[in-house]
Amino acid sequence: MACSLRSRPPRSGSAYPRMRRFSAATRRVATVSGCIAFSWPMGVQNQVVDSASIEVNRRQRRAKSDGLDAVKLVEMLIRWHNGERKVWKLVRVPSVAEEDQRQLHRELIELKAERTAVSNSIKGLLATLGLVVIVDETLPKQLENIRQWDGAKLPPSLHQRLLREFARWQLINRQIDDRERERSAKIRDDKTPQIQKVRRLMNLKGLGQNGAWLLVYEFFGWRQFKNRRELGSLAGLTPTPYDSGESRREHISKAGNRRVRWMMMELAWGWLRYQPASELSRWYQRRFAQGNTRLRKVGIVALARKLLVALWKYVEGGEEPRGAVMVGWENKRGYKGVKARQKKAS
Repeated sequence: MACSLRSRPPRSGSAYPRMRRFSAATRRVATVSGCIAFSWPMGVQNQVVDSASIEVNRRQRRAKSDGLDAVKLVEMLIRWHNGERKVWKLVRVPSVAEEDQRQLHRELIELKAERTAVSNSIKGLLATLGLVVIVDETLPKQLENIRQWDGAKLPPSLHQRLLREFARWQLINRQIDDRERERSAKIRDDKTPQIQKVRRLMNLKGLGQNGAWLLVYEFFGWRQFKNRRELGSLAGLTPTPYDSGESRREHISKAGNRRVRWMMMELAWGWLRYQPASELSRWYQRRFAQGNTRLRKVGIVALARKLLVALWKYVEGGEEPRGAVMVGWENKRGYKGVKARQKKAS
C-alpha cells in the first residue's frame, strides 16, 4: 500500500486524551487514510494498515476530519500495542525489487486487454455495414477485397480509420511478442529461486507459463504464508457467510489479489479438463457435477481455493497434488529440448 504521510505535532489537553500515554516517547504523529507512523527516540516505526479494516461509525452522517482520524488511529494503535491483534489488519508491503518483478506479467495482462479492445473496435466498425472480418496480419488485404451488400467498396474515411486501428493492433501485438519472448528466455535460462518455482509449477499438466509466472510473482515468490486460511484470504477466496434473522447467504470475500483470484478460476476449469483423474477433480465431480449451473459455479470457486492450497504445498514443500499428472516443464511448447541443449553446452 503506497501512502503519503502528512505530519502534525501531537496536541496536548482534552482533545487528545489517549495520546498522553505516549507523550514521553512520541515526537511526531503522521497519519493518512490507513497509515500511521510514530517517531520514537530510537527511530521511526511505521505500521501500514488496511484502511478497510479500520472500524468506523455506521451512521450516514458522521463527523470526519484529520484531527478525528488521528485520534481514532492513535486509539487503535494503543489497543494493538496492548495485545489486541484483531483491532486492524497490517499490510505486508513488498520491497521495491519485489514490486518491480511484477511488472512483466502485469504489463502483459494490460497489453492483451488493449489488443482485445482494438480488435473489438475494428469488428464493431465493420459490423455497422454488416461485414465480418478476422483481425490478423492479413487485415489490409481483407479490407481491399471486402464488399458491401451492393458490391461497393468500403467508404474511404472508414477504410483509413480501420488501417490506423490496425497499426495500433500491430504495435500492441509486437509489444506482447517481445514481453513473451523475454519471459520465455528467463524461464529457460535463469536460475533464481522464483524461476525454480515457476518451473516446478509448470511440471504439472494443465499449468502453463502464464499461470505459473503469475502465481509465483504475485504470491509464492515473495510472500510467506502461515496456513491455508491466510492463503485463501489473500486471494479473496474465503467464504463470508451472512446469517441474520431470515437472511442467509454466503459469498466469497473478493478482498484479496484480483489477478490471482481470476487466474485461479481459469486454472480450476483447466484442472478439470487436463487432470480428470486427480483427487481434486474427483471431489468436484462427486459434489457439484450433477448440479445446476449455479451449483457448478459455486463448486468451481471451492475447487479454485483447494487447488491454490494444493499448489502452495507443492511449491513450498514438494507435496504433489494427489493423482496429478506430471509432464515436465521442458516438454511443453517452446521449451522442448532445453535440457539436451544445456547438457551439450556444458
